[in-house]
Amino acid sequence: MAIAHRRIGTGPVRAIVLHDWFTTSAHWGSVLDHFDPEGFSYAFLDYRGYGDRKEVPGRYTLPEIADDVLALADELGWDTFSLVGHSMGGKAMQQVLVRAPERIEKLVGVAPVPAAPYAMDDDTRTLFYGAPDDPDKRRAIIDLVTGQRTSRHWLAGMVARSLDTALPEALAGYLASWQPLDLSDAVKGSTVPVLVLVGEHDLALTADVMRATWKVWYPNCRIHSLAGCGHYPPQETPVAFVTVVETFLRG
Repeated sequence: MAIAHRRIGTGPVRAIVLHDWFTTSAHWGSVLDHFDPEGFSYAFLDYRGYGDRKEVPGRYTLPEIADDVLALADELGWDTFSLVGHSMGGKAMQQVLVRAPERIEKLVGVAPVPAAPYAMDDDTRTLFYGAPDDPDKRRAIIDLVTGQRTSRHWLAGMVARSLDTALPEALAGYLASWQPLDLSDAVKGSTVPVLVLVGEHDLALTADVMRATWKVWYPNCRIHSLAGCGHYPPQETPVAFVTVVETFLRG
């Protein structure tokens, strides 16, 4: 069975896009209207248990995402391609890199989770591991990573979409996969060109975190801070986000 995905563009620069933990690319908002359809070909993949693939059974792990990414690339006839990964998707794209480094042209991490285990104290662990079954905990996480500066209406919409978009068991499974997973030794020294985008108001995945992780492991990594946004640049600053991403992918 073909893997459901969203396509934008028919251009020569090819990228598979991986979404964050709470929502799919369908909920990135107006940014989807700003991608260049003549210069680029984008394939947005929903994970099993999310969006258009909500009813597709799965183990809900990062290795499974990597399997699906490579299967989708095969379906598309893409021998090589770049990856754009948002948050959890940033760690998932590194799993793809580990699996098939010869096929990856560039990586773009959007507030991306680093390759090492994501450290959590007791309170943070309670917050994250309780979020699949608790909308208030989802709201608290989204509020934190956007700098506690976004409107109540926007936050409520994000939580509502996350509840509609993904199965709770999928969120729980992927969290149990990405949080303790350690890919740092496997990616260390990779010469793939990497762009890491950091929202200036993100209180969790900060520029300091990226310098201590991504910049150390990837010698061809560049970190770019985006003004006026937190953890969700595609929604918070869509035009600036697309401009930076496509400049890097085209270069």
